[in-house]
Amino acid sequence: SRSAMDHQPKFFENLSGAGKAIAVLTSGGDAQGMNAAVRAVVRMGIYVNAKVYFIYEGYQGVVDGGDNIVEVSWESVSSILQVGGTVIGSARCKSFRTREGRLQAAFNLVQRGITNLCVIGGDGSLTGANLFREEWSGLLEELAQKGKIDAEAVKKYAYLNIVGMVGSIDNDFCGTDMTIGTDSALHRIIEVVDAIMTTAQSHQRTFVLEVMGRHCGYLALVSALACGADWVFIPEYPPEEGWEDTMCVKLSENRARKKRLNIIIVAEGAIDCHNKPITSEKVKDLVVQRLGFDTRVTILGHVQRGGTPSAFDRILASRMGVEAVLALLEATPDTPACVVSLSGNQAVRLPLMECVQMTQEVQKAMDEGRFLEAVRLRGRSFENNLNTYKLLSHKRPDAELPKTNFNVAVLNVGAPAAGMNAAVRAAVRVGITEGHKIFAVIDGFEGFARGKIKEISWGDVGGWTGQGGSILGTKRTLPAKYLEKIAEQMRTNNINALMVIGGFEAYLGLLELSAAREKYDEFCVPMVMVPATVSNNVPGSDFSIGADTALNTITDTCDRIKQSASGTKRRVFIIETMGGYCGYLANMGALAAGADAAYIFEEQFDIRELQANVEHLTEKMKTSIQRGLVLRNENCNENYTTDFIYQLYSEEGKGVFDCRKNVLGHMQQGGAPSPFDRNFGTKISAKAMQWISKKLKETYRKGKVFANTDDSVCLLGMRRRNLVFQPVAELKSETDFVHRIPKEQWWLKLRPLMKILAKYKTSYDVSDSGQLEHVAMLPKEAETGAI
Repeated sequence: SRSAMDHQPKFFENLSGAGKAIAVLTSGGDAQGMNAAVRAVVRMGIYVNAKVYFIYEGYQGVVDGGDNIVEVSWESVSSILQVGGTVIGSARCKSFRTREGRLQAAFNLVQRGITNLCVIGGDGSLTGANLFREEWSGLLEELAQKGKIDAEAVKKYAYLNIVGMVGSIDNDFCGTDMTIGTDSALHRIIEVVDAIMTTAQSHQRTFVLEVMGRHCGYLALVSALACGADWVFIPEYPPEEGWEDTMCVKLSENRARKKRLNIIIVAEGAIDCHNKPITSEKVKDLVVQRLGFDTRVTILGHVQRGGTPSAFDRILASRMGVEAVLALLEATPDTPACVVSLSGNQAVRLPLMECVQMTQEVQKAMDEGRFLEAVRLRGRSFENNLNTYKLLSHKRPDAELPKTNFNVAVLNVGAPAAGMNAAVRAAVRVGITEGHKIFAVIDGFEGFARGKIKEISWGDVGGWTGQGGSILGTKRTLPAKYLEKIAEQMRTNNINALMVIGGFEAYLGLLELSAAREKYDEFCVPMVMVPATVSNNVPGSDFSIGADTALNTITDTCDRIKQSASGTKRRVFIIETMGGYCGYLANMGALAAGADAAYIFEEQFDIRELQANVEHLTEKMKTSIQRGLVLRNENCNENYTTDFIYQLYSEEGKGVFDCRKNVLGHMQQGGAPSPFDRNFGTKISAKAMQWISKKLKETYRKGKVFANTDDSVCLLGMRRRNLVFQPVAELKSETDFVHRIPKEQWWLKLRPLMKILAKYKTSYDVSDSGQLEHVAMLPKEAETGAI
């Protein structure tokens, strides 16, 4: 059916919400990013001419009715994008669990003609919504019998449509890679861990950190991965019998290796294999009694739910909110209630009850001690995280390691990007585990030519995950002019494989090295590239390491600037972002910061467009939102410079608004890596090193490695839902070499979202949406890039 549908693109302009009423409510525990979702639902609803209502205080508000259910306008959701929690409130509601409560709720909705409900909450909230939908026609009939509504209303409002979005910091919902709020909670945890690391190192202390997750170990697991914790306790994967001894041995070995700090992360729901709780206090007492280490417990508690949503959560929630309205417009009495969620970086719709059942299966498996099954049911992303953590945290004794006699060199190429060091750490540790010797090259290809290369050990990369920039040092220099010298270094150090972590230059570098294979046998070895650049402009991958950190820097700065503009009133800011010719940072930054426009190279614009933007802002100044934010990619147009646009806006806006400009510059390349970049860097790099091992085995003949086919020079990238190795030779046709960007970029499809949310008329191709998928069909063997 897909191919038949592909011929007729579906545009959302043809979907109308006229005559429909949509209500949005948040329920269950709050999560950062819920407001971004609420904002997107409200604006998309109004955009398609539907009436939109807030329901305050979750289900309690549906039952209580009255001024808890209010029609809202475009401006009602202004300035909430950057606020954590939920501005419409969330409450635990006993009465909605009773039929009387739901009867009253149905009456309150019918009175206002609301038959479309968008619920943002955890699995409990979504299950409640589904029950409400199933009972709906019965409830209406009962109301008619009691004379509360007339027969006409029963006919007119016969069906209730429900779409859910999962807002939960635990990421405990099956069928969705990331729930709204998870990434922000990880940001809070990582900030704390980074801060604790400095004090722990000063005193040689052991820290036990307790993170949230009563039934799900996602936060604990991913934060352990992201900060290289020594030990982690999660409910899905209890430690084996005798774990107390194993853990203490590991901690004392670390001390003996001069590692100054130990970090142990405990999920609040952690258990042992007999389903008995393992508490942070218990772990602390154990370490103190057995080892006498100075040990402190830090319970993070509600800090994890607080603070501003990360860029990832804002974009996720905005995409989900728009998708939810599309799903409501297309819902029929026969379609099951669905949740909109993310798989890889693709929005999907899944039957709500399938997800809920799967989520309950996990709990059941844990209760019955089927822990391997629980991990599998959590999904491939969870399983990946666990396997990567196990791979990187414990060094096997040298005697147990295989010996391959292969030497692998690792280098950074291009501009610094946060997360490069996490990638180097993962490569080194996986390489050592696989039995290779790993050599670190200092300062890219230039350093390579100068012989700046040395063996690097397991311990050398300890604590690297949280460090920004590039510890090995990185240069933009390409290898072509040093081929002779690099070949000599490869020969001298007997290098059998190359792993290059970097941006567009790394890609060009691999193309040059593979072209040089005819002349130099030394380059006939497996080579792999892991994309790392803030610009996210590498062909063959939807994401590159460092882009998420840069996006968060841009978003944080825009938040501050918006605050300054709100104070002064009638002010428009022009902000210039990095990215070379790639508009990713400008476009996604604009979506995450709630900007009015973003100028990018990929979408040509002329003076008429600039004029239209000025007029749009002039109109906006007449409303209650008297500020504007415009992002401009540094190379979007050689003549319409940031100064030009600033001067144009200043002149045209005279008497209506004044203008300021900001060039963000190199702060976008710095800073501690975000959880996403640490994790993505760690997982993608570990996978790349495993590929190298496989290729080394395949190409080892008669005592030497010889690889000269295209498929032995690959780029590992994330494509939609999978991590894929692609020969760099095949990526040539997908690349615009003049502007150093891929010819096709997935995120351009999200461009209309920003325009819709900023109230511009636009066309939006939604052909990808609307396919209801199924949970059980998730391929087991596929890797996902979700973290």
